Amino acid sequence: MIGAARAATPATASPALSAPSPGKAAAKARGRHHAARPVAASASAAAPRPVASGHAAAPAARGAVANAADRYVAPPPARDEQVIVTGTRASNVRARESISPVVVLSGKTLTQSGFLNLSDALTRTYPSIEVTPRGHNTNALTSFVEMRGLGPNEVLVLVDGKRRHGTANIVQKAGPEFAASSVDLNMIPANMIDHIEVLEDGAAAMYGSDAIAGVVNIITKKQDHGLTLSSQTGANAYSGDGWQYQFAADGGLKLGHDGFIHLSGQMYHSDHMVAYSPDHGMLGYWPAGADTSGYYAGVVPGAKANTGKVNNYTNTPEETRENLGIDFEKPLTDNISLYGQIVYAHRHAEILEGYEYPDLDWAPGAVNMYPNGVEPITQIDENDYSATMGLKGGHLFGFDWDLSSTWGADSDRISEKSSVNLGMFASNCNATDTASPRYSADGCGYSPKTFWDYTEKSAEWTNNLDFRRQFMVGHSFPIGLSFGAEQRYDEYQLVSGNPDSYQTGGAEGHAGIPPQSAGKWSRDVWAGYVDVNLHPMKRLQIDLAGRYEYYTDTQDTETGKISARYDFSRRIAIRGTISNGFRAPTLQEEHFSRMNVYTDSVRGLLPVNSAAAKILGASPLKPERSTSISAGIVTEPVDGFHVEADVYQINLRDRFVQGGTVSGVTALEAIENFGFAIPAAATKVSDFNAYYLSNGASTRTQGLDIKADYTFRFHEYGDLNLSMALNLNRTRLHHNGLSSLGKPLLNDQAIGYLTTAYPRSKIILDARWNVGRWDINLRQTRYGQTTDMLEYQDWTPASATCAGGGALRYSSTCFAPFNNTPRWLTDLQVGYQINQHLHVAIGANNIFNIRPRKVPQELKVAEGSQYDQDSVQVPITGGYYFGRLDARF
Repeated sequence: MIGAARAATPATASPALSAPSPGKAAAKARGRHHAARPVAASASAAAPRPVASGHAAAPAARGAVANAADRYVAPPPARDEQVIVTGTRASNVRARESISPVVVLSGKTLTQSGFLNLSDALTRTYPSIEVTPRGHNTNALTSFVEMRGLGPNEVLVLVDGKRRHGTANIVQKAGPEFAASSVDLNMIPANMIDHIEVLEDGAAAMYGSDAIAGVVNIITKKQDHGLTLSSQTGANAYSGDGWQYQFAADGGLKLGHDGFIHLSGQMYHSDHMVAYSPDHGMLGYWPAGADTSGYYAGVVPGAKANTGKVNNYTNTPEETRENLGIDFEKPLTDNISLYGQIVYAHRHAEILEGYEYPDLDWAPGAVNMYPNGVEPITQIDENDYSATMGLKGGHLFGFDWDLSSTWGADSDRISEKSSVNLGMFASNCNATDTASPRYSADGCGYSPKTFWDYTEKSAEWTNNLDFRRQFMVGHSFPIGLSFGAEQRYDEYQLVSGNPDSYQTGGAEGHAGIPPQSAGKWSRDVWAGYVDVNLHPMKRLQIDLAGRYEYYTDTQDTETGKISARYDFSRRIAIRGTISNGFRAPTLQEEHFSRMNVYTDSVRGLLPVNSAAAKILGASPLKPERSTSISAGIVTEPVDGFHVEADVYQINLRDRFVQGGTVSGVTALEAIENFGFAIPAAATKVSDFNAYYLSNGASTRTQGLDIKADYTFRFHEYGDLNLSMALNLNRTRLHHNGLSSLGKPLLNDQAIGYLTTAYPRSKIILDARWNVGRWDINLRQTRYGQTTDMLEYQDWTPASATCAGGGALRYSSTCFAPFNNTPRWLTDLQVGYQINQHLHVAIGANNIFNIRPRKVPQELKVAEGSQYDQDSVQVPITGGYYFGRLDARF
């Protein structure tokens, strides 16, 4: 349910720029404030604004200045409304008083969603956020959130106001998440979270790069007492797989007589959920004119084709994850406090790559190793960690100040098991000639079954110094002034795997990365900002923000933002924002490459900054730039009935897209320049192609957010809270760049990834009834239509032709629009408070087992999924039934 947030003070919500704890009095106050209570409020009312990196909640203003300033804000809201700390540097701002729309999602709301992964919980409780239901290969081993129909990299994630580092794992396959390496929210312990504040606005001028679609600020628990234990298990009841379980514990301790330390730990495991799909190569029948060249021919005795006609390509990862979080704060003097945070997570996950049956191309040695075919499994072993240390204080020339340093890093080891390098068995395998494209440093005539493909590492070191104070001009003009600086060091490393993972064609399922692609890169970022909050009239608020950032590897940027709000009465207010923003390219986008060497061709991605890519016409990436405008109304027509509506438009230019595929002689020259030998069997120059990333597209996103809630109080029959949240969203392509050959960079399929792969609408209807010891939560989620342009596959008749010329089958110019029609999902949870310490709940998400629409057989990849893999709509997992036990002491 949106809007059921916990009450929190700014000091509770975030350490940055909070007033220091003055001895025992503060310790006692902290104990009281951390006893959070549920709030029934509107989505944006319950939502604190995202706190920028190093710019967290404002402390309560002191003395006459604070009292004067308070007289010029909107009339006081209900006593249970959430105080926000994100998107504003003014003090004591409530959610419904915010200049920009802010949504708060309490930890309790996220838990009651029934989802064990934080990213999944967000998608079912907040309509503007989505997650691609299933990725491909290594893409499926991490999870990113997308907001307002833009990509994962256009969302800034903060933890207690500090910039959170992204994952090292970059999305390599074309689709809505292409080239993303954003923050994986699932690596943060879910039970560490007190609440999440989502700013529904562009905020690069406040927080820097990436804050284009919005900002997600995770506020962690900081209680100095209590213990909470939780366990949950569940599975897909319709297919009997996908079992999940989780154990979590968190609690607070006093640190001396005036400090605290809060510890959170979580252990999570999930089995594979497999949505089996017919495999054209094993069915034994096909329509007239189909392409059967890759089908199982029945020539290998005992092959799996004799026992089944489905494959397991469409699946969710098997995953085991351990998370740990530590928050602490200790006053050093009456005006200075030391604070810090440590978050660590380890993940081992595996994704099934689908069954590959033996055929005539297999050498006898490979058939002997896998007589029934091979089912490769791609694995990730990930270590993710961050540490923050800071000092904050007040009374420095009237300013509150905060000095902090945050180090965050992620390391991903990608490997393959139950696989084979078929090229090492082949007759043309060469163990002596190092210049041969079929050279194998590990010899020929055998193959390992496990492979280390490569390792990716990324790190960010961010240092912030922030100042803030409030003062009066004359006797009636309060001003809030904030300014500060940020320094950040970014690093990315790509380590090549074992030779047998990439030589002679590499491992089946997922080939490794050769030394040509490996390297280590870094850059420095310097930034400064100023923010002024004004109250020129009693009912008018104005906020002005400006920021400058300098990158050592790309262009510098200047961004600004102006927001205003006018309260006509306590019943109605209007607000609006105009801003520009930017997103700097990640080091992965600038330097990652992946080339695949086949028996008769070489193709893949070249790093945009390389000399090889420049042969294709590449130029260095420059930042994406945005211009955003929003306007909204906040009303309370009757007491307790809250309604908010905001419209927005985001113009995003210079978007990072695939820079056009170049084939032929030019591609061959670039591939050789990058250090790849050309296979002897490669006689057709057209079989060589390469591409790079470019600033090749501009889009316009327009949308509407509406949120409403009301609580009916039935006394002895309990309380019923009803809420509704709606997002309407549409993205259009305004500019399609040209390649060095003068051709459009994006074809219709790639345009669809940017514009129609996301739902045009999403609505969440939530009803929560608390009566006596019982609590019942019923939620309806409607996903609107998505459309993808799908390629015509093997069952398309050979005689069918494309309107633009050539065969329709496998055409890169003629595609079939496939509509994923709207879907309603129903979630139900029933809980019972056994006693003051124990609570038990059972529930079902997607209780009616709604799945995505199946694609027609002529559009289905022979060994691929029966669903559209690039639709950001309903998940493939179907119904999920679970039970949960919570204990609080």
